[in-house]
Parts: sequence; C-alpha cells; structure tokens
Amino acid sequence: MKILKTIIFWVVSIIGIVILTIGFFAIIAVLQEKIFIPEDCITWIFKSPISGLVFIFEYYIIFGFFLIINKDLRIFFKKLCKKRFFAGFSVFNIFILYTLLFNVSVIKSNEIIDYRFLSPQGVKYSYNDIVKIDTGVYGKKMYLPFTHSKGDFYYIIKLKDGTKIDLAEMGGSKDDQDPRFIIEKLDSQFVDMGISKTASMENFEYCTRNLDKIYTDKIQKILKNVK
Repeated sequence: MKILKTIIFWVVSIIGIVILTIGFFAIIAVLQEKIFIPEDCITWIFKSPISGLVFIFEYYIIFGFFLIINKDLRIFFKKLCKKRFFAGFSVFNIFILYTLLFNVSVIKSNEIIDYRFLSPQGVKYSYNDIVKIDTGVYGKKMYLPFTHSKGDFYYIIKLKDGTKIDLAEMGGSKDDQDPRFIIEKLDSQFVDMGISKTASMENFEYCTRNLDKIYTDKIQKILKNVK
C-alpha cells in the first residue's frame, strides 16, 4: 500500500509539474501578446536561447515538490531564507521575467519590430533591411541546454545590423496559422525581392519522421525556393 501511495504521489507530481510549466509558458505568451502584438501582426517570435529561461521556473516547481516530501530539506530551506536571500531572489526573478518578456520579434506585412533586453521600445526594420536568409533542418542534436532538436526546421533572417531572427520559433500568429504556412508566404516575397538565400535539404528526412506530409511539403517547398 505504501509503495502504491508513493507511485501515485510521483505520478500526480509529474503531471502537476507539466501542467504548471505549460501554464507559465501560456502566461508569458499572453503577456507578450497584450504588451507587444498589434492587430496587424502576421506572426511573432519568442526567440531562443533566451526563451529557454522559462524552464528555471520549472525547477522552482520541482524544488517545491521536494520541499513538501522532505522534512530535512524544509528545515535547511527555513535556515537559508533570510531577508537578504528573499531580496536577492526577488531581484533575480524580476530580471528573468523582464528578459523573457522583452524577447519578442513582431513580423508585420511590411515591417519587423525586434524587442530586446536593452531595447524595450523595439528596433524597427523594413523588409529591405533583410540581407540574408539561411534555412534548413537541424541534424545531430547538441546536448546542451535550450538547443534545438534533431529534425527541427529553421528559417533565419539576418538584418543589416547583424541581428538574426529565426522565424520558425513562432510564439503565435494571426488566425493561429501554422508557422510553416506563414513562412512559405514570406519566403516567396523575400525571394522575389532578391534577398540572398542559402537553403539546405540536408537532414530533411529527419523532419519527415515526426511531421505530417502537409507540413513537410511546405518545408520542402521553402527549401527548394531558391533563385
């Protein structure tokens, strides 16, 4: 009976951690949408690797579950929790939240607005400021925090000041369209404008393992659209 209770506890805990993590992602997304996203936005990008900082809060949730079940850890934590600790912890988390929120690129029909930690007002670019496109599919996964997975599609635009934005890291879009459908339309426009584009079909087979044909067909069309 004790073993069964332990199993049930851990199953419920894991489900709770997943739900709370997804919930936090949703809160960040809603806040970004309310603060930054205009009605004429085509899509908006939640940029990596900074977007991965959201998982810090998942670790807090996991730590909270361990506090519940481990008496010695609770005693140690109470000793640790002095006023200076709470002050430093609060400042640190405000810094993380600010960094996450101001990590958005807004794509409009004729303009790109890039919000950053040091540019909370946003830096505006026109499509004419795009100097290069690099697109393809990631191959072997690097086992480092906040990296892309094998088979992930990428579509990176480079702007005149060196800023790079991966349009495949879509945080949301008008009418909830799939990012590959949006990128296909934008790609057609960019290529017609004569923007330099590098596309690689290498590793394409990896994305076909996890995606339906309707999506891989779009990716393939994007990768082959080179003049």
